[in-house]
Order: sequence, then structure tokens, then C-alpha cells
Amino acid sequence: MSKISVIGAGYVGLVTAACFADMGNQVTLIDIDQSRVQSLNSGILPVHETGLPELWQRYRANGSLQVTSQYAEGLKNSEFAFISVGTPSNSNGKPDLQWVRLAAKNLAENTLNPLIVVIKSTVPVGTADMVSRILLREKQIDFDFPLVSNPEFLREGVAVFDFIHPTRIVIGSADRDASNAVAGLYASIESPKFFCDNRTAEMCKYASNVFLANRISFMNEIALLCDELGVDVVQISRIVGLEPRCGEGYLNAGLGWGGSCLPKDVKGLLYMGRSHHISLPIITAVQQINQRQIQVPISKLQRLLGPLNGKYIGILGLSFKPDSNDLREASSLSLISLLLKHNCHIKAYDPVAMPEAARLIPSITCCSTPYDVAKDSDAVILVTEWDEFRTLDLARMSSLMRNRIIIDGRNFLDPDAVFKAGFLYEGIGRSRKGNEQLALPKEKPRAEIKPALSDSFFSSGLAPQKSGNNEKLPV
Repeated sequence: MSKISVIGAGYVGLVTAACFADMGNQVTLIDIDQSRVQSLNSGILPVHETGLPELWQRYRANGSLQVTSQYAEGLKNSEFAFISVGTPSNSNGKPDLQWVRLAAKNLAENTLNPLIVVIKSTVPVGTADMVSRILLREKQIDFDFPLVSNPEFLREGVAVFDFIHPTRIVIGSADRDASNAVAGLYASIESPKFFCDNRTAEMCKYASNVFLANRISFMNEIALLCDELGVDVVQISRIVGLEPRCGEGYLNAGLGWGGSCLPKDVKGLLYMGRSHHISLPIITAVQQINQRQIQVPISKLQRLLGPLNGKYIGILGLSFKPDSNDLREASSLSLISLLLKHNCHIKAYDPVAMPEAARLIPSITCCSTPYDVAKDSDAVILVTEWDEFRTLDLARMSSLMRNRIIIDGRNFLDPDAVFKAGFLYEGIGRSRKGNEQLALPKEKPRAEIKPALSDSFFSSGLAPQKSGNNEKLPV
């Protein structure tokens, strides 16, 4: 059993702390936000993540997982300190490292015994060198801090599974003993372990995420052509995915990629390119295609409904992906913003993300069921592919709507089932033969639409914390 400190009670820190406790270690989670620490000590988690609440409750109950806002308490007798703080993008795409700097400073000032510092946050190349300088400058007693870069490759929604069953473990350091010690923490995990230097470890996380973004943007560009040529992009992605050199992951056309990783890391890599006067045209195009993609459902609605002014549009799914309450860079927010510019009225439903969405966009009407979203709407757009949407009563939805239009922004629904329920169906790059045979119904009178949820609904849960400081700090 090892004594591990994890600095930063955000998404990565929470999963890292809980999973290391599950692997038999004594773990202390440190966060300077006292309100967050108080909530965590009360058993309230700020993220929706499959399997995390169970681990949290189990290891909090047996004492192997502690939470504190005090560095001196959290670092006492620790052998490892994992830096897992946020690195949000500034307006120019530069990763904001203020929390990494602060964590390193606090760590150096409050550590009274030798330990290994491990950077798990996603950071630009050269950050490990910067952290080493801070530790050397700020340390209070005479010992070195071996530094290891150990990037995470967690997918939101299945992060606990990914931590325990990783596809690879990357350990970057110039200190062989420190690398071996960190590898020992993962000894029970059967996974390839790749040893390298710090800079390679820092770069591999950006390269991995941007490559995934590239695949999605590539298929979204193919989808635009499929729409014009009457080809089903879903079949194209399945056929391409069967090629062993390609693989099937991240080849689904839709409304684009979002979340806390891909957008930030694309911006970060582009910033690194600009900083070193290196042109990155492929990665630039990847970002541009993703930004363009959110206009696709708007164009489809205009073709079907004409001017959108005053139309009632329903949104199914708000989080950037299913099994998560994360709205960072979510397609739903960009789409709703565009629809509001067209003076549309927006109703929305999401199983877990509505409290934060209501705070971010108070002008939308949040509904308690998908059928409340459908009632008197001119169109419904599926934005997040929550599993419960597979079993929608499409006939019931059809009977409730003013104009029976479904825009399937994730190519998630069965087009034949949607069509048989009386809808006009539009996917992303999916030809829907038969739409031309189904005229828009005569518009029904619209009932007054009122919010379906009380204010108390939105007061429950914790919204993801965001940094309000965009100070530009040098890497």
C-alpha cells in the first residue's frame, strides 16, 4: 500500500483518487476550494460518472480516501503527489497553467518528506521543466522532487473503467527510479507501459486527442457530401471502420466534438504551433470543420420550415456526451445560441445536465420528459445520444408536435421507425428516402408553453467549477 496525495478535486482528480483507493492505497485528495471540499465530505460529487459514487462511498467509509483543503495535512507522509488540476484554454488557445503553478508552489512549501511529484493534468510541452524550477525554488527543506509525467486517457462516462483497464500507461521522466516507482502503482493493471522522457509524455496526450478530433471532423466532412449525393454516412463509417488500419472508433458523423479535452487540446496544439512559427493546416481544418458543423441542423430546419423566427424547437440531450453532466464545449450550447439568434423558443430535456444548462442559458424552458419537449414544437433536434432515447414512444411524440420534424444530430435513431411514426427525418449525412412523400402537416394551434420544472429542481446538485481568471501566463 502506498500513501498518495492527489491535488485538484476536478474530474480527473476525483477519478484518480477513487481508483487509487480501489487499488489498495491510502489516498488524500487536496483542493483549495473549501466549499467543494465541504460538499465532497458530505458525499456530494460535482460530476456524473458511472461507478464513481460507489467507489467514493466505499472508500470514504473505510477511511482509505480523505479530502482536505490543507496542503500540509494532505501531503503528510505521502510518497507520491499527483497534480490533477485544470488547464483551461485562454482566449488565444494557450493553456492556462496558473493552477499548475499554484499547486507546485503549495506542494513545495508544505512537503516535509521526500516524495515523487507526478503531473497527470494535460499540459503543454515543457511544463514539467517549469514545475521542476518552481519546486526547486520554493522547497522548504533540502531534498529533490523527482518529477514524472503520467498523462490520463480517460473518456468521460466510462472514466473509472478506463482507469482500471487502460489501453496504455505512459510514464515520462529523466529519473529511472521515479519512473519505476510510478509504474509500481499500476503493477496490478495488465496494460502496456510506455517509458519515455517528460516532453514525449506531454506531447502524446495532445497528439492522441487531436488525432481523435481529426477522425470526427473527417467523417463530418464526408457527411456533407453524403447529404448531397444521397448516401448514408452511417454505412460509410461502418465500412471504413472495418479496415484494420483505420478502426471503428471516432468515425461517427454528427454535430461535432466537445467536452473538456478535444476542443482544449486542439486549441493548445495550435497555440504551440503558432508560438514556434509552425503552420498546422490539417489541425486548423479539423477545428474549422467542427465549428462549421453546428450550422448543419440550422440549415436543415430552414429548408424544412423556412424562416425560423418564432418557431418552437425542442432539444433532446444537453451534455456533450451521454453518461456525463459535462456541458463544457457542448454542441447543445452552440446550437441553442444560434437558434436564439434566429428568435426561436427553446425547450430542452436532459437526464442529468439541466440544472447547469438552466444557469448558463436561463431563457430556455427545461422540461421533465422528452414528451414535454415535443408538445407543440415545430421540430425536435437530438443532440446527445442518451440510451433512453432509443425507446422513445415516437408515435406519442408525433401526436404532440405542431410540425413533425426530427433532426437526428447523432445518427442515433432508426430512420425507418421515425418515418413510420409520421415524422420527417433528417440525420447528418443520412439520406432519408421517403421524406419527399411526407408533406408537413397543417400547423396546429399552439398552447401556451410553461416551464415544466420548479426552481427547486435547478437548485439540486453541483455545477462544474470554472476558472474565472484568464491571466496570460508564460509556459
